[in-house]
Amino acid sequence: MANENDIEDVWDDEDPEAEVSEVSEEPVERLRIVLDKRQEPLRIDKFLMNRVEGATRNKIQQAIEDGFILVNNEIVKPNYRVRPNDTIVVFETRRPESQEVIPENIPLNVTYEDDDLMIINKPAGMVVHPGCGNYSGTLVNGLSYYLQQEHIAVDGLTRMGLVHRIDKDTTGLIVIGKNEKAMTLLAAQFKKHTVHRRYIALVWGDLTDDKGTIEVNIGRNLRFRKIMDAFPEGDHGKVAITHYKVLERFNYVTLVELRLETGRTHQIRVHMKYIGHPLFNDATYGGDRIVKGTVFNKYKQFIDNCFSILTRQALHAKELGFTHPTTNEWIQFDSELPDDMKEVIEKWRTYTTGIAKQPK
Repeated sequence: MANENDIEDVWDDEDPEAEVSEVSEEPVERLRIVLDKRQEPLRIDKFLMNRVEGATRNKIQQAIEDGFILVNNEIVKPNYRVRPNDTIVVFETRRPESQEVIPENIPLNVTYEDDDLMIINKPAGMVVHPGCGNYSGTLVNGLSYYLQQEHIAVDGLTRMGLVHRIDKDTTGLIVIGKNEKAMTLLAAQFKKHTVHRRYIALVWGDLTDDKGTIEVNIGRNLRFRKIMDAFPEGDHGKVAITHYKVLERFNYVTLVELRLETGRTHQIRVHMKYIGHPLFNDATYGGDRIVKGTVFNKYKQFIDNCFSILTRQALHAKELGFTHPTTNEWIQFDSELPDDMKEVIEKWRTYTTGIAKQPK
C-alpha cells in the first residue's frame, strides 16, 4: 500500500481537455492500492480521504464521478463500499502546467522564427509538455532553454508559449507564441477554427469515398479515462469535425490528407477508428495489428517489417497556416514527411505494384 507521505496532491477542478489544443495531456496512473483481504466495508470517498494528502471529500467524489478513480477497472459511485482484495486506481487529473519547467539544451528543428512566434517541426517520440512520467526531454523543456538564450522572460509566458499541441508520436508543425500578445491572438484563431491544419496519415482499409467529413463528438472513454472515444449520439464529449481526402490507395491501406475544423484530443485517431479505418500502427486505437488483408505468412512478414520501420501511428502535421498576430498577413508553412513514413509508403507502393503485376 502506498505511503501517504509519498502521495502528491492530484486534485484539480479544471477540465483536462483544452479547447484550443489538438492534444491535451492524458491522465496517467497516479496511485494504485490493493486492499488487504481483511479490509472492512467502507465508503470509497472516506477510504481515500485517509490516503490522499490534501484531498477533500468533494474533490474525491467529483473525481469518482468523472471516472478518474476505478475499482477493479470499473467505474463506481461515490457511495461504493470497498471490499477485501479490491484494486483501486487513481488517475492524475492535475494539469501539467502546474509542474516546474526545467530548461534543457535540446535541439529544436525551427522552421521559422520572428519576434512574435516560432514554427517548430516536432520529431516523433517528443512529448510537448512535461507531465506525470515525462518531466524532462519535452519540447517545452527545450523551448524554455532556447528562449532564455534569446533573453526572453519565459516566466511570464502562460504555458510556455503553447497555443496547441500534437501527440508524442505524431510528427510535424507546431506554432509557439513568444509573447503574451502573440499567444492571445493565436489562441483566438484556434478557438474560432480559422487556423489551417493539414495532416497526412496512412490508414487501414480502402475508403469507400474519395473525400468526406466526419462530425462526431469526442470525449474521454467512460471506462478507460486514458483514451478518447467517439459519441455519435452527442450525449458525451464535445463537437469534433474532421475533413478527409484520399491521396493514394494501396488496396489494404490508404494515404489520406485530413483537415481539422476543431481540435479535440486524439481527434484524427479517434475519428478514423470510428469510421473503421484506424491509423496504421496506432497501438492505442487498434491500428497495430492486421486490420485489412490476408493472414498468409508472407503478408504478415511484410506488415511486421513495416511496423519495425514505422514504430508509431502514421500521422504527420504537414501544413499550418494562420494570420500573423502583428502584421495581420496570412502565413502558411509546409513540412516534409518524416523518413519513417516515406519509407513505409514507398514499401506499400511497391507491394501494390507487385500485386497488380501478378497473373490473374
